[in-house]
Amino acid sequence: MRRKDDTLRDTLLTLARSIADTDGIDAVNIRTIAQRAGIATGTMYNYFSSKDEILLALTEEYWMQALAEMRTAITANSFCEQLEEIFVFLKKQIDQSAGKLMNSLGSLEPLGQARMASLQSALESSLIQRMEQDSAIREDIWNEQFTKPQFARFIMRNMILLLRTKAPMTDLCFFIAIVKNTIYDRKGE
Repeated sequence: MRRKDDTLRDTLLTLARSIADTDGIDAVNIRTIAQRAGIATGTMYNYFSSKDEILLALTEEYWMQALAEMRTAITANSFCEQLEEIFVFLKKQIDQSAGKLMNSLGSLEPLGQARMASLQSALESSLIQRMEQDSAIREDIWNEQFTKPQFARFIMRNMILLLRTKAPMTDLCFFIAIVKNTIYDRKGE
């Protein structure tokens, strides 16, 4: 089997992203990408077995880039204010390209969800770091039954639920109030 050229793969993904952005996700297909790249359609199959696989790669790439951007986009000082910024940031990403890409995965949706789990894990790690940077969070709440990783997972699951159900901001505010009442000393507010 011929060795794959990572540069060509990146070029093919760039072309696919361009097609999706200009003509819509439905316009992304192996033949069109091959034509724009100036390669044989068969060569495309050395890199992607189907349109779904291309869309999965685009989705994963999109979210990795979005998470990198999020690191600098979240500027609030307190953890709970950061949660609101994170939610708004993720909602914007989903409302733009990410949601359309995720909904177009077709037969590869279970694989897409599995790959998204690793990105969710990265987000959970980011939440833990953000909690550790907020000196107003009570240290006495953490124990063997109530750990920072468990709390970060709880936060992510609820934020994902709020995003998936397109919950109103009042639901987010209620959720953040729960987090705030859990981790901060109520006298210090």
